[in-house]
Amino acid sequence: MPSDESWGLTGQAAVVTGASSGLGRATALALAQAGADVALFARSGDELGRVADEIADATGRRALSLPLDLADEGQILAAVARAAAEFGRLDVLVSAAGTDAPGSAEELAIPDWDRVLAVNLRAPFVLAKAVFPHMRRGGRGTIVNVSSVAGKRGWANASAYCASKFGLTGLTQALAAEGRAHGIRACVLYPGGMATNWGAWSPDERSTGGGPRPPATEALPPAEVAALIVWIVGAPPELVLNEAVVSPLMEGGWP
Repeated sequence: MPSDESWGLTGQAAVVTGASSGLGRATALALAQAGADVALFARSGDELGRVADEIADATGRRALSLPLDLADEGQILAAVARAAAEFGRLDVLVSAAGTDAPGSAEELAIPDWDRVLAVNLRAPFVLAKAVFPHMRRGGRGTIVNVSSVAGKRGWANASAYCASKFGLTGLTQALAAEGRAHGIRACVLYPGGMATNWGAWSPDERSTGGGPRPPATEALPPAEVAALIVWIVGAPPELVLNEAVVSPLMEGGWP
C-alpha cells in the first residue's frame, strides 16, 4: 500500500455490512486501523459487540454496533440515521454482507429467491440511498459494493446468487454516474474464494449446490481483500477504481 498520506482515513466515518465475521469484520478492522470510525451492521448482536470491542481495543477508534436485518428497509434507514448522528458524518459505505440459496432454478423457492435479492441487491441500494445525502453534504464519499466472481460468470444451481451479484454491477455503475459531480465514488469488487465461513472448504469439498468452491489452500485471506478495500477508499479523490476482480493465484475455478 502506498505510504502517501492520502490513504489515511483519520476523521472519516464508515458503514460496513456483514461486519460480524468474514470479509465484513476484516474490512471494519482495517478501516479503523486506517483511522476511520466504523458503524457495524449485521444480524448477530453478540458477534457485532465482540467486533466492536476488538476494534476499540486494537485501534482506539469508535465502533458502533447496530444489529439489523438487511432485508428490512426500516431497520437499514434507522441504523444509518443512528450512525450519522453518532459520528456527525458518513464518508464510506462497504456493502459486504451476502446470503445464498443454492438450488436449481426449477427447484428454488420464490421466497428464497426474494430473500437473496433483498439482502444482496436491494439492501445495497437502500444503504446507498440513505448515505448519499450525507456524502453529498460532505463533498466526498466512497461506496464499495462487494460482488463475487459469480457476478462475472453464472453457474448452475446459483441463479439467485448470480442474479444478485450481476445486478450489483449495474447498481454500482449508476451510483458512480450520479455521484461523480458530488465527489462520490463507487466501486464494485469481485472476490474469488475467500477463507471465511463461506470459503474455508476442505480440499476434497470442491463444490456444493451453490457452485464451484475452491479448497482452503486456494482461498483468499479476508484481511488481504480488506486491505484492497482500504486502498480503494483511501485513494486520492481524483482517482477511482471502478471495478476489480481479485482471486487467489492458484484458484482453479477462475477465470
